[in-house]
Amino acid sequence: MATDMQSDQVKRKLTFLAGFALYFAALWLLWDTPVVYPLKIFVVMLHEISHGIAAIATGGSIDRITLDPYQGGACYCGGGNAFVTLSAGYLGSLIWGVVLLAATNSRRIPTPALVFGVGTLVVVLTALYVRNGFGLAFGLAFGATLMIAGRKLGPAASRILMTALGLTSCLYAILDIKSDVLDRPHLESDAAMLAELTGVPTMTWGVIWIVVGLIVSALAFRKAFKAA
Repeated sequence: MATDMQSDQVKRKLTFLAGFALYFAALWLLWDTPVVYPLKIFVVMLHEISHGIAAIATGGSIDRITLDPYQGGACYCGGGNAFVTLSAGYLGSLIWGVVLLAATNSRRIPTPALVFGVGTLVVVLTALYVRNGFGLAFGLAFGATLMIAGRKLGPAASRILMTALGLTSCLYAILDIKSDVLDRPHLESDAAMLAELTGVPTMTWGVIWIVVGLIVSALAFRKAFKAA
């Protein structure tokens, strides 16, 4: 009996590793295709929402959020702590990814209900704060699609969908930091504005965020592997 249980556990972990490898292979091959594009815009939305949440948490407010089709966006905030708000974008989308993965692996929340809940949240946040045409169209369409998926998909398919959202959010946050900060430090990025605020160089913030992102992603992977 013990041998059977151990064998079962090994099979689950091997299946997890195989699925994880397959996901990253697919993401790598499809990264610049329309298949992954909606996931990228979704992570950009999480990035901008994170700025807004940080502003509200430190006494400020969200004036409006915009998203553009070129994987860019902006959160216009009034008040709040500038250091916390500027730091919250890349790290916020990373944290969102970890939260989505943790919720997906929780046995307390049915995964179809989780998909529906995330879709509802996207629709509500879009209606409240997004104020440009592309952003409104994307947020409402993406959120509605998730809500429909939550009603139509079974637990296994819902789990795959939520895992894809969580992993993409973690990975894209790290790649975004590399692209915007390390590869193009001259851009007017969150790190550049933080450098102006603190006197700490843009590249330093980029390196710090990359290291934090890699550590957090590794811990999330380890936890998911143990739970498999």
